[in-house]
Amino acid sequence: MVNVGGKDITSRRAVARCNVHMLSATSAAITSRSLQKGDVIATARIAGIQAAKKTSDLIPLCHPLMLSAVTVNIAVGEGVVSIEATVETTGQTGVEMEALTACSIAALTIYDMCKSADKTMVIGELALWEKSGGRSGTFQRPE
Repeated sequence: MVNVGGKDITSRRAVARCNVHMLSATSAAITSRSLQKGDVIATARIAGIQAAKKTSDLIPLCHPLMLSAVTVNIAVGEGVVSIEATVETTGQTGVEMEALTACSIAALTIYDMCKSADKTMVIGELALWEKSGGRSGTFQRPE
C-alpha cells in the first residue's frame, strides 16, 4: 500500500454516479414494487452503503477508512435507474474508491433483483463526479 502517514488529515468527500439501463416495463415494476425479490431501491441503497464500508476488503491495496457518512440516492426514470453515492471522511486519504464501489454494488444489486424480468439491462456511465480534500484539492467533472 502507499504510505499515507505523512499526509495531512483533512475533510474528504467524493461523489460517484452510474446508471442501470433497462426496459421501461422493468423500471415501472421497480416503482410499483411488483418484482418478486421485493423493494429494489431500499435493498440497493443498503447494499451500496455496506459496499462503501467494505471497500478495502474488495479492492487490493485500498486503505481501510473510518467513514463519517455514506449516502446512496437512487432515482427511477423511464428505462433507467440513476445512482449517486456520496462518501465523507476525515483522514489522510480520499474516498473516491468508496463512492465508486457504493455505486457499483448498488447497480449490481438492482441488476440481481431485476434479472428475472429483464435480461437486457446494462450498467454504465460509472464515474467520479466530485472530489474534495487532500493535496490534489477539488475536482468536479464537467456536465
